[in-house]
Amino acid sequence: METDIDPASAGHQEIRLLVDEVIESSKIPAKTRATNVKPTIASLTSLSYEWGLLPGTLDDLIILVTTPNHLDQASQAAIIRNLYPVAPISRKSVLQVISCLGHGALKPSLTLQAALLKWLITVHNTLESPQTLSQTYSVLFNLLDTAATRPNLSHLLALITRRKHVQPFRIQALLNLSRQTGNDPSLIGLLRVFKDYYPEVIHPDPQWRARLDEIQDAHLHQTEKGTLRPRDGFRVHRPISRSTRNRIIPVVHTSYVAENAVTLEEIENVASFVKNLDKLELPNQLVAVLADPLLQKLMLLRPDGESEQRLANWLNGVLQDVRDGDADENTFFDMLDILREYVVSIKNLPPLLLDFFARFLPLWDGSGRRDAMFEILSYSPLLDFKGLYKHIFQPLEAATLDNTPESLLALLALYKNLLHHWTIVLESSDTVPDHASGTITALVRHVNPLALTLCQTCPSVSSRSAILDFYEQNARLVSHQVLKHYICIELPPSSLIYILFFSSSVAIVSRMCAILAFYKKGFEMAMLTRPGREKSNRIDSTSYNRTFVSLFNGYLMDMCNCFWRGRAFTNSDPNALGCSYSSISLLIVTLATPELAKQTMY
Repeated sequence: METDIDPASAGHQEIRLLVDEVIESSKIPAKTRATNVKPTIASLTSLSYEWGLLPGTLDDLIILVTTPNHLDQASQAAIIRNLYPVAPISRKSVLQVISCLGHGALKPSLTLQAALLKWLITVHNTLESPQTLSQTYSVLFNLLDTAATRPNLSHLLALITRRKHVQPFRIQALLNLSRQTGNDPSLIGLLRVFKDYYPEVIHPDPQWRARLDEIQDAHLHQTEKGTLRPRDGFRVHRPISRSTRNRIIPVVHTSYVAENAVTLEEIENVASFVKNLDKLELPNQLVAVLADPLLQKLMLLRPDGESEQRLANWLNGVLQDVRDGDADENTFFDMLDILREYVVSIKNLPPLLLDFFARFLPLWDGSGRRDAMFEILSYSPLLDFKGLYKHIFQPLEAATLDNTPESLLALLALYKNLLHHWTIVLESSDTVPDHASGTITALVRHVNPLALTLCQTCPSVSSRSAILDFYEQNARLVSHQVLKHYICIELPPSSLIYILFFSSSVAIVSRMCAILAFYKKGFEMAMLTRPGREKSNRIDSTSYNRTFVSLFNGYLMDMCNCFWRGRAFTNSDPNALGCSYSSISLLIVTLATPELAKQTMY
């Protein structure tokens, strides 16, 4: 009986056998080996290139090339060049590579160390524990005095450097080493990264430099105010005065560039940007995208999974600092303001930022700059609301709701802005996603009890106006020329409708009636639309059950009875609900004001 074997599984099995053979051969000196190991290594590297290496196999090969063995340098270099992991690289392998760096009889040659560092640069976005490199920063930094590995080591340090790593003693060490090596370009590049975080430490006279920044900043603002040419965002952003807030995010610097590549710093206008779009090299620290409009355009027009992973690793590092207590509160919320500017500028909350907040919100106690948090989350993508609520909005509500009208109003404004964002997304889409109607309906159903609670606990005109802002946004969505055929109507609670209808403010009453008028047109359109033969997400006469429509008709009949018939609380007319007053409530009204009750009932 023949069985089909998965080619990938067969390839990995063969790789495992070859690795075991190479490891055994590496223990025997070349002159005493019975067979030549080079053909085996050639087969191993070829299969590694084709299928990649499983975690266990990768760990074994890392140990092989980082410990003493009898393989020649060319064979080991070939193995290092073909270390293609199929899964995130374990912390053990990363530490194994770092521990083999430096001078010593048991260390690999400097050529192999340089190759291993180059491999770390290439795969640093695919580590199982990205914080491992950050935790070994001191070890890596102290190896910069080795010339053979310095270029690759400087490149790796430039990629993983964050604000907490930039210390005065390291800056002084870099300056001294740079002078000793004749301004080594790799050290100059790393020094630029350090300078982005602490320019006043590198400058010999901080007070003089601070005054210079003030003068140049004032001149810049005056020049921009008087110029007629608008800023087009096609140059790298270079803030003259690097405030504490601006130092959190490094500016764009590109230190390691291929010969035929172009750096963002060389771009002067939109023409050069378009001409060199495919040749542009990404900067040392991709997190600069949060504050640089030109880099934002590049990542938008040339999306790349590796770039997003680099940014995600940086954000996860920030979150880890918050967990470990290494980031002070002001620094974190300064970064939050920068994230807000980034999200507002691109009008979208990317998945990697959404994942960041899903990790952060359960840790947050609600203190700090809530307005920035709410504005960022109002750009959440149009996903299944159940998942969004579980990971984003439920922990947000738990952190911010404190039984005050202000917290309810802030949350209601967030949901209104979120609904506005989703409306824009749907209006600009070529097709309406199948889950859109369910997501919008779930959001409105979630807001209904929130709005009713706010209306009952804070019966002011301003709070009721805020409630109507949300439902007006929903009414605009379901009455849109195209979207009304795809988005179902979800009604506010009956109690809320009548509380707003009997408001002492004419404006509130008018707006409530206008919302119901929009809904009426939507129901009429649905009732006149026959269901198609093929299954579709379009609204038709079967989208609403009869009870739901009758309930809405009851609202309309009650308002007609109130405005034109003087019989607000009667329920004897067809569809009339008597404004949802029970017989007990009606009895109380009758006992209190019998004349008024007579007028309203007859």
